[in-house]
Order: sequence, then structure tokens, then C-alpha cells
Amino acid sequence: MTPKDVLAFAKENNAKVVDIRFMDFPGTWQHCSFPIGELDESSFENGFGFDGSSIRGWQAIDSSDMLVIPDAKTAKMDPFFKHPTLVLIGNIADPITKEPYSRDPRHIAAKAEAYLKSTGIGDTCFIGPEPEFFIFDDIRYESSQHSSFYRIDSKEANWNTGKDEGPNLGYKPRPKEGYFPLPPMDKFQDLRSEMMLTLEDLGIAMECQHHEVATAGQAEIDMRFKPLLEMGDQLVWFKYVLKNVAYRNGHTVTFMPKPLFGDNGSGMHIHASFWKDGKPLFAGNLYAGLSQEALWAIGGIMRHARALCAFTNPTTNSYKRLVPGFEAPINIAYSGRNRSAAIRIPIGVDSPKAKRIEFRTPDPSSNGYLAFSAIMMAMIDGIQNKMEPGDPMDKNIYDLPPEELANIPSAPGSLEEALNALKEDHAFLLKGDVFTEDVISKWIEYKMEKEVTEVRRRPHPHEFQLYYDI
Repeated sequence: MTPKDVLAFAKENNAKVVDIRFMDFPGTWQHCSFPIGELDESSFENGFGFDGSSIRGWQAIDSSDMLVIPDAKTAKMDPFFKHPTLVLIGNIADPITKEPYSRDPRHIAAKAEAYLKSTGIGDTCFIGPEPEFFIFDDIRYESSQHSSFYRIDSKEANWNTGKDEGPNLGYKPRPKEGYFPLPPMDKFQDLRSEMMLTLEDLGIAMECQHHEVATAGQAEIDMRFKPLLEMGDQLVWFKYVLKNVAYRNGHTVTFMPKPLFGDNGSGMHIHASFWKDGKPLFAGNLYAGLSQEALWAIGGIMRHARALCAFTNPTTNSYKRLVPGFEAPINIAYSGRNRSAAIRIPIGVDSPKAKRIEFRTPDPSSNGYLAFSAIMMAMIDGIQNKMEPGDPMDKNIYDLPPEELANIPSAPGSLEEALNALKEDHAFLLKGDVFTEDVISKWIEYKMEKEVTEVRRRPHPHEFQLYYDI
């Protein structure tokens, strides 16, 4: 749409309110609403002012004024608000120079797409994420000076088989046995379909929805692949829609990677491919039907995987999922079909257009704009420097003897370890000014100060179980 098209679209849909949204640094959508009369064609150049010092990881109070400039191409009608509301995603800019803000995640994604084109390698990076999540019925938590706890409940949870539910009708998936059951074992078929169809009504192409492996309502809904920036926009809509559909039905959705102990965590496998002039670049006659460029791209991800985790697995909770013995791939290897490898090449894909690589380590707590951009930059670096990925790992990594397993690099064991890897290995992200030194240093500083240190300095409830009587 053009600005004029947006105004016509708003009138056609009887919009009374315009809601301008943007992504903060850690990865949460923010918004501000205006009467629709405040929106005119000049708004798409002049933007709307706001306080940047109140946004996590952004401006200091002495330089807090910022602009959010709506992007006409992002116009949609909100499916939840009481009053008809036009939604526009905005880009952040300096109010004096009108220059894009370097810490705006959406701006970083736009620069990443521009850099790919400038290299001549390709003109499009297609991204297809598979976000997993949990649907719970009740969540309570507290972290104070003298008390710390969380308590999750779900009518589908296996721990409720003995609960008096007046009556308890059973059919609750056992841990690690929740993959693809039919109702009544699957309690959320209709809810997931409502989520999927709401996304379709917003013009977001969907592929499937299903129950996932864990008990207590773990699920997955997949979007059809799109170019990188567009998929970044879709992922924020995705999380927004799922949370609100769940909320209005008396449930709650979380994208925490590891909310349950002793069962599978939630990942977000990311499928990626490069195209040029309408032709796929990753199809060829080498291993698993890949091209040489695809193998080099794999080499780039493998070379930079530990640093990538600072963006693709950006929470302390992420590393409760990335532990040996579960499906989450901690071993930096590649393979066709083998789901224990960090990078998988989907098999059974005959069409060159569908040939892609799947990076399985990421999780849905990530800021999509930053995670997708970082992965793409690693792939470009691999191609530019012809990084060979070595031999594929076509056997179950978890069954390898210790001496063989020791030769396979692994993902970081903690967020602090990932941030240290990023500190040492980020030159590939700076190419084309896609990421900047300021963005990298602020990301590391913010995560260490607000998350790593805050978690590290507090007693954990399980420590009382282990040590109270020591």
C-alpha cells in the first residue's frame, strides 16, 4: 500500500483508531494509539513522537525524544480491539536528523536484506520459522526478597491424572508422548485452529498446526516462508495473535523455551534459503541435493553458531532447553534427516524451490528481526569465505561414544557463555553496517545486567531442596 491506499483502507474498514507498533530491543511489541483523524499522508514522513528513554535498551533520558514512522506496507486491521483499529508497524528515527535508529531491530533486518543484495550472492533470503509454545490454564509466579516460586497448571497435564476435576475424564498426554494425538487427548485442536485462521484472516499464509511432544498443551503452528523482513513482521503478529486468542478463551500462551522440568522445551527451527532473480540457489547435486553455496552457508552457521546463540537463544531459560538427552540439538553438526544435528537438510523435497537448510538450535524467545538477520549474515560469510562444513553426521549423535562426541562442537551452555562468544566473534555481523558495534555492545551489556546477573544473584528454589539442611 501507499499512504493514500492506507487512508482509503482505513475508511473502507471504518477505522476509528490507528495503532502504531514497533519492536523494543529485547523483542517485545510496543504500541501507541491515536484517533484516526491524526493520521494523514504526512504522517508517513513526519511520524509520531515518543519517549525513547522508557523503552528497554534504548535512549538515555537526556536524548529521549524519538520518532516512530509508520510503514504503509504493513497496514492491517486489528482482530481484537473493541473499536475498529488500523495497525501500522513503524520504523524508529531520530527526530532531528530523521536518520534511522541503529538499535531498531526492524531497521537492522532491513539493512540485512539490503546487504544481501549488495553482495551479489542473492536478492532474497527466505525464512520459515517453526515456533513452538505452551498453552496453559493457570500460571502463578513470584520472585521477591524472601520468596520465589512458580506454579503451572493445565487441564491437559499428566500430573493431573489424579486430580478431582468433578469428574476427571482422563486423556492427558504422558511426558514426551504428546506428538500428534487426536482429541480427546489433544484438548486444544479448536483453539489452535482459531489461532491459525485468525492469522490467515490477517493475510498471513499458514501451513499447519499440531500438538507437540510435551504434555500440558505444547503446540506448534507454522507459517509459510517469506522474505526476511516480512517474516520478522509476521512473527510479532504471530505471538500477538496467539496470546490474545488464548486469553479470550481463558488460557495463556508462553514462548518460554523451557517452562516445564523433565519434558521437551519449545524450539523455533528456522528454515532458510537464498534466491536470485527468481531462482533458488540452494538446490544442486551435492550432499542431500544441495548446491555448493548451500554447503558454504552451512559452514558459516557452524563457524559462528556459538555467537549466533546470543541472538537465537537470548534468555537464561534458553539454556535449560539446550541440554543433552532431549531433542534440542546442542551439537554443531549437519545432516539430512538427522534431527539430533543442529543443522538439518529436509529430505523428500524434490522441487528445487523447496531446497533449504534448517537451523534447529534457535528458540521462540528470540527477537525475530535480530535472529533472522544474524543467521543470514553467517550464511553470507560462509559463502564469501567458502567455509566448508566438513563431513555430515548421519547417525544419532546422542548414541556416539564419548571419545567421538568430544570432537563435535556444541552450543553454549549458558547465556553468559553465548554473550562471551558474541563478544569474541561478531565481525561478520558488522559487514554492510547491518549490526553496529553499538548494537552488539548494548545487547551484551543489557543481557548481562538485566538478565544474567539478576538470575545469578538470586537463590533458586531447588537450592533449598538440596542445601537447607546442609
